[in-house]
Amino acid sequence: MTVTAIINAHVVPVEGEPFDGTVVLDNGKIAALGADVAAPEGADVVDAAGKWLLPGFVDAHVHLGTHEEGEGWAGDDTNEMTDPVMAGVRALDAVNPFDPGFDDALAGGVTAVNVNPGSGNPIGGLAVAIHTHGRYIEEMVLRSPSGLKSALGENPKRVYGEKKQTPSTRLGTAMVIRKAFMDAQNYMGKADENGRDPRLEALAMVLRREIPWRQHAHRADDIATALRIADEFGYQLVLDHGTEAHLLADVLAERGIPVLIGPLFTTKSKVELRGRSMANPGKLAAAGVEISIITDHPVIPINFLVHQATLSVKEGLDRETALRSISINPAKVLGLDGRIGSLEQGKDADVVLWSGDPLDVMQRALKVWIGGKEVYRYDEDARTGVVAPR
Repeated sequence: MTVTAIINAHVVPVEGEPFDGTVVLDNGKIAALGADVAAPEGADVVDAAGKWLLPGFVDAHVHLGTHEEGEGWAGDDTNEMTDPVMAGVRALDAVNPFDPGFDDALAGGVTAVNVNPGSGNPIGGLAVAIHTHGRYIEEMVLRSPSGLKSALGENPKRVYGEKKQTPSTRLGTAMVIRKAFMDAQNYMGKADENGRDPRLEALAMVLRREIPWRQHAHRADDIATALRIADEFGYQLVLDHGTEAHLLADVLAERGIPVLIGPLFTTKSKVELRGRSMANPGKLAAAGVEISIITDHPVIPINFLVHQATLSVKEGLDRETALRSISINPAKVLGLDGRIGSLEQGKDADVVLWSGDPLDVMQRALKVWIGGKEVYRYDEDARTGVVAPR
């Protein structure tokens, strides 16, 4: 693989102070970076000419590749809504790397995502963390599984209420989740005796704290239920969406529960979204909650991830936290902060050259590298992005 040296860049590593200097990419990793680093002999030199270099952004909650754009029912594999407990299904099995949303991700400087099953079931299935460029999904995977999706609130009670089956209420949804965990507890250590079960094996991974429980919850009362059930079964809880999480911000901060907040550009389209506000990320961060901002793509186009961070700054979120909320914080939630989310020696060479400050909506991603390979560039003359062949 060619060694690439990006020189004369304004480098924003996220972890550490910005500097003007060089970042060297070698063998898929960041080999060196600093104000005094020289380009190695024979390297492919990219002169940034003062433009901004940052780590690739990370969106920890999307349906990219499983809810394909413009495909209707044929490309929507987000929810297997034939049973309330679908812990054994894997988003990995439904990701289409040729979904045009992956090109949009690169245009927005997003190099890694976490693909979740949807929220139609109380227990929706296993998530997968992947890079945003590739032809063969196995080559894109960063972590599989990266969590187990669950949903509280309006979605599962609507889906199964319309079918006239359990659960049709919030209390029924909580019972379904508890019953599934009790079944998994009974199953653990007895797989040989009882026969293997993909649903119970997935739940057992959560109970052993091998993967986090990714809890879809908007309203404060649903968040309280999420905390209650997590206490009962002792798993690692991550809150997805958290529209009203600011109402319990002190509790979440004290317990160290991260919140993946968003999507933030949507209208208040249902009752549990009445508290949606661009000011909520700032309220959570000010209370000490670790936040990540998410698009829930295709609910919000993934290339708008950075714009949600920008408008959150407008409404009170500090700039440093805004950048962390789309880089190192979601990387931590995914258990991948040792590889992605900041510019550090030895981490994956997932870097993006911006025309300027990415929190300025007039700036754009000019070049994107994943694993040291240039996968995207912006053609100024044609005014369009050019994606490397998959």
